[in-house]
Amino acid sequence: MSTENEGTAVPADHPAAPSTPSTPPTTPTPPATPSVSTPAPAPTEAPTVAQNAVPEPTPAPAPTSTPAPAQTPAPASAPEPTAATPTPAAAGAGWPPPPPTVPAWGAPLPPAPAAPRRRGGGLVAAVLVAALVAGGIGGGIGYWAAQRGDDDVSSTTVSSGEAPASFKRDPGTVAAVAAKALPSVVTIQAKSGGSQAEGGTGTGFVYDQEGHIVTNNHVVASAADGGTLSVTFPDGKSYDAEVVGRAEGYDVAVLKLTNAPKGLQPLPLGDSDKVAVGDSTIAIGAPFGLSNTVTTGIISAKNRPVASGDGSGGSNSYMSALQTDASINPGNSGGPLLDASGAVIGINSAIQSTGSGFGQSQAGSIGLGFAIPVNQAKNVAQQLIRTGKPVYPVIGATVNMQEQGEGATIASQGSGGTPSVTPDGPAAKAGLKPGDVITGFDDHQIDSGPSLISEIWTHKPGDQVKVTYERDGKTSTATVTLGERTGDS
Repeated sequence: MSTENEGTAVPADHPAAPSTPSTPPTTPTPPATPSVSTPAPAPTEAPTVAQNAVPEPTPAPAPTSTPAPAQTPAPASAPEPTAATPTPAAAGAGWPPPPPTVPAWGAPLPPAPAAPRRRGGGLVAAVLVAALVAGGIGGGIGYWAAQRGDDDVSSTTVSSGEAPASFKRDPGTVAAVAAKALPSVVTIQAKSGGSQAEGGTGTGFVYDQEGHIVTNNHVVASAADGGTLSVTFPDGKSYDAEVVGRAEGYDVAVLKLTNAPKGLQPLPLGDSDKVAVGDSTIAIGAPFGLSNTVTTGIISAKNRPVASGDGSGGSNSYMSALQTDASINPGNSGGPLLDASGAVIGINSAIQSTGSGFGQSQAGSIGLGFAIPVNQAKNVAQQLIRTGKPVYPVIGATVNMQEQGEGATIASQGSGGTPSVTPDGPAAKAGLKPGDVITGFDDHQIDSGPSLISEIWTHKPGDQVKVTYERDGKTSTATVTLGERTGDS
């Protein structure tokens, strides 16, 4: 409830005092009450208060010997208001208004009447939004507007004094978690090796003390062939880096600092399988180049099948993603998604924006962000560090990637006229055939080719999974032992 215009209204049954009364009334002075000399006393029916004016009393005459009749005495310190300056009572005062008083020594002075407040919140909020979209220009306008507001309007800030030197935030607060995690989150600048020197900005985090940095593949793809990479820590120190390995399908990449400093603090890795819908999340990154930005939200959904791309026409990546409403924007890519304890549960990778598909276009967040589960990212990162190449689990069958809603249909023919079911492959050994519609993979429902691949890639080669499929209107199940494929094809 707004209190901006609250106050005690002047009662309607008391008319305002005339500015120049024709015949000033004579008010008898009680014998025991000192009188105050005034040039033109106002009518007693409607007294007024002159704001910030403290009348000076005149010396009181000696009291007479006749005792005053018993009555309720008027306050001795209340001077008779004058009509020389007819001013309405200040908002919030009672009626009749109390007399002005001089505070005792050491007491705080009463506050001066506040200037009329301006509703500037809408302007400043709009400028702040523009600053996110328009970068430096919007930010400059917002700062200028705030400065103008400070010059023209009296400050309404209430100071509570300096915070105690021993003040500490509880370990579980967002501020405490962010303060501990921020030194291990980096901003990545990638530039291609071509004459145009194209590139972009992304985020990553310290994976180990040897200087490995985990991020998204699409953050560093432009610099993978002859380009340059630089990594900047929150303290402003920058280091050159090189690509250790990339996995296009997983959208995961690992970098290595060429001259890693000592004392690196890796972020702890959580368990994304134990994450529950409604759990708190904290995202850290560099949205639109604004490094070290912290946003919060919750886990909105799990196992969300997402096919994302960087818009360059390259291969899509597939993930069974963690969905969060924490604000994620271009530049957050590769940054950590933390749980309430500060452990990494995902790598921020894609967003759904109004009027665009999944990916990292320049559209902003609408509260639909997607992160690669850290359990999957950890397996991929370890593989890249060991061999420099990703390893993908496969079922040995080609499925239709366009149809959606009924399941993943095994195609009648593979790419280039090859068989859609690899002879002697995992699917063939399990009895699957072209035309079969896969509707379940372990305990997860499958509604399309991308959702099937997303679920397959959450496993490792050699895992045994139950596959539910339909053939000629009948539902059957089979156990498939996943095969493997090395490298991106």
